[in-house]
Amino acid sequence: MAIERVERSVDGLTIDARSRAATARCPGCAVESVAVHGRYRRLLRDAAVCGVAVRIRLLVRRFRCRNNSCVTVTFVEQVEGLTSAFARFTPPAVAMLVSVGLALAGRAGARLTAGLGAAVGKDTLLRRVRALPDPPAGPVPVLGVDDFAFRRGHRYGTVLVDMQSRRPVDVIDGRDSDGFATWLRAHPGVEVICRDRASGYGEGARQGAPNAVQVADRFHLWRNLGEAVERTLISVRSSLTPPPTAVAEDHAVEPQQVQTLPELKIAARYRVQHADVHRLRATGMTLSAIGRQLGLHQATVRKIANAATVDALLVKTHQRAHVVDEYVAHLHKRWNEGERNATALFREIKQQGYPGGELAVQRHLRRYRHGRSFKPVPGPKQPSVRETTKWIMTHPDRLDPKDASKLREIRDRTPALDRLVGHVRGFARMLTGLQGHHLNEWITAVASDNELPALASFARHMIRDLDAVRNGLTMAYSSGPVEGNVNRIKTLKRQMYGRAKLDLLRKRILLAH
Repeated sequence: MAIERVERSVDGLTIDARSRAATARCPGCAVESVAVHGRYRRLLRDAAVCGVAVRIRLLVRRFRCRNNSCVTVTFVEQVEGLTSAFARFTPPAVAMLVSVGLALAGRAGARLTAGLGAAVGKDTLLRRVRALPDPPAGPVPVLGVDDFAFRRGHRYGTVLVDMQSRRPVDVIDGRDSDGFATWLRAHPGVEVICRDRASGYGEGARQGAPNAVQVADRFHLWRNLGEAVERTLISVRSSLTPPPTAVAEDHAVEPQQVQTLPELKIAARYRVQHADVHRLRATGMTLSAIGRQLGLHQATVRKIANAATVDALLVKTHQRAHVVDEYVAHLHKRWNEGERNATALFREIKQQGYPGGELAVQRHLRRYRHGRSFKPVPGPKQPSVRETTKWIMTHPDRLDPKDASKLREIRDRTPALDRLVGHVRGFARMLTGLQGHHLNEWITAVASDNELPALASFARHMIRDLDAVRNGLTMAYSSGPVEGNVNRIKTLKRQMYGRAKLDLLRKRILLAH
């Protein structure tokens, strides 16, 4: 190619060029031709140089094909590495637009190209991404599978990841067993399948790849164990309250006017909903029908139906931590001594390390100004269920000394919780040490503990998927790369501003790295 002239303007650089080749090859029959039929200028957009737009006005020739058996009469010469049929962008410009489109999608990518000196519209970028071919599909001996939400609670998809390269190999619409089994039959050679404990993927793996080894992910096992521990603590939360300490005589003064604190709005709402759901459930109605009648989501109806009492639904609400909680004892003591100035009390606890603001202190003291009931010196604060769960699920060597002391007191006070901690730490040793051969022994010990029904249910539930759970506690495979790709999918999906249709999202999932 020969450059004839370079012109600089406010729009960028314009380069006039022409081809030096004497002949051109027919795209239909590949026969060389020297018969020039005509010439015209072709405008191409090249990659920007230092933020300056570059346009190439290329003089091209149209040749006649001298092969009488070829259906092509005339054709336009192409400059290798610069032009292709009907293209308005050079290969470097196309590569840049594809990279921007994969990284940022439409609107954000269009804004970036404007700053780079190669401004294009969002639809141009999306067309470039959609036109990309899928990556070559090779054998996948170790496959990871998990679901992700197109729209949470409504529509889901399945991502399949090559665990060796840690890259996604395909995306399936839906998360049912049939779709997964169909993909496995079309891609033989899968030897190991890493998955969560969802029954759909397990059944799909048994149908599509019966000889593959299924491995339950250790992260999901640990999370399911934590949920069982939390349900256990909810059922025995009264045991978490430390015994009351001795109160001095001068502080044991009751208020002159005693009133009952009004019930929280959320508690009153849950109380009505719990009664309605269980009443309709007793008549034989399904959860979806109950939800339609009461105007509740099916997941909310399921949560209420699974709760034996309203207290099980309200335990987290009643035990929410507040910034003033650690300083309540001092506030009550000073209030009983006659101090009524909220600002003065705020300054006192501020010197003790209080991190909040004065407004929270004023709200806490407001109930006393209206003469409502209060303890002159409150007893020890009950640790929340979530806080206690964290203590139990944390490695003893990494637990804060204060928290370790509180956990030790709970274990000494309640034998059932002491056994709970022992069971959890036994499972943790299996999980971190890959000692899956102890699983049957652990399940037998936990399932026979009648005082820990939630944990026993978790242990019995693992029997349904025993081989995959044992493999997860024995083999070194982990679904960490799959979870990482799911997080990346969430980022890609939210970049697309509602344009996350499956074909476009699939291209970005498979190609954006």
